[in-house]
Amino acid sequence: MSRRMSIYIHIPFCVKKCDYCDFLSFPIRECGNKTAVVLGSGCKEGVPEEYLQRLLCEIRQESGDYTDREVDTIFVGGGTPSLLLPRQVTDLFDRVYQSYHVAFGAEITMEANPGTLTKEKLEAYRQMGVNRLSIGLQSADNGELAALGRIHRFQDFRESYELARDCGFQNINIDLMSGLPGQSVDSWLHTLHTAARLDPEHISAYGLIIEEGTPFYQRYGTDGIGRKLLSEVDGFEKLPSEEDERQMYYDTGEVLGKYGYRQYEISNYAKGGYECRHNIGYWTRKEYAGFGLGAASMINNKRWKNTSDLKKYMKNVDSGDGTVRRNGIRESASTLKEEMRVLSVQEQMEETMFLGLRMNHGVSKKEFETLYGVEIEQIFGTWLYRMSEEGLLNNGERVFLSERGRDLANYVMAGFLMISVENT
Repeated sequence: MSRRMSIYIHIPFCVKKCDYCDFLSFPIRECGNKTAVVLGSGCKEGVPEEYLQRLLCEIRQESGDYTDREVDTIFVGGGTPSLLLPRQVTDLFDRVYQSYHVAFGAEITMEANPGTLTKEKLEAYRQMGVNRLSIGLQSADNGELAALGRIHRFQDFRESYELARDCGFQNINIDLMSGLPGQSVDSWLHTLHTAARLDPEHISAYGLIIEEGTPFYQRYGTDGIGRKLLSEVDGFEKLPSEEDERQMYYDTGEVLGKYGYRQYEISNYAKGGYECRHNIGYWTRKEYAGFGLGAASMINNKRWKNTSDLKKYMKNVDSGDGTVRRNGIRESASTLKEEMRVLSVQEQMEETMFLGLRMNHGVSKKEFETLYGVEIEQIFGTWLYRMSEEGLLNNGERVFLSERGRDLANYVMAGFLMISVENT
């Protein structure tokens, strides 16, 4: 029987980079200046053709490593993948289907931003097998959207969402974000109710993280003193207090629960049967191959990522047949892949815990023992006992975070990285 794997494809272009965003992406307007040095002719519409062609080459070249695997989820992320023209979408998925065994009923997700979707694009998605959309709303409040630097307003999102429904999409995720500049508990409740009333199958509700290197970092810093009110001096909205952020998290589960959404992961809620299979794969350490600039992979307990240097990526993904290898890596891609390392058994066990505990059902002790040939208590017993005594973990046949434990999830999960392996 074929082994199951997932595919992630990165489209690193967007209309405008949001002020909070630290993802690997470039505003499409830069294709007319600095990225034109790498991409040649630049880009008047869609995604730069030079990048797409390199991406298609990489997808084909790497396929020889996965002939024994069946792909059961595909996720096209960014950036803004919905910048792809219908023809480019067709070229992309044709190449994937030609190069990999994609399972019948595979979950195939396309990320999209409001204001970039058209009927023609959505029809192309459907024709090429895309059966799940993830649309970034973030907030139903136009003032909060402006503070984030988003290009859309709520009405733009509403039009894109309704167009997707009209085109037959029956599995849609809406991304929301709490803890925004100028956001109050009441305005977050308004966003939650507004999104839930649209009846999407899935809602992702993340808390804003201030990342270094972003405009938000310059305004707000990270925490503590940095979060204090530069707004009154610089004209920027204040961030909510930690107490308000915590209340927003509590309200998320309560409100969405009333609309029939079940929380299955720290930041994700779904109607029955609509949990994101692709993301669950990440949390359960399923194998996945990433294609495109900066894309990460995890195969045979080996992790690596593609270079984040656009010039390097464009140079090293060529049209060769990829048969020459060096240390098990195609020579043409040997400088494309970075940070490659084989995970030790200890690292695998640590990942099983801190990734698995993101999900509400946590980690099965029986499955852990089957995987590693050792009882979970032999490895993490001291920390499990301490966390259960503090009321942060439920420690039965499955280990999972308590409600209070979700508040302190980073603290709980970090403990599994500091445990030395004993009695193995």
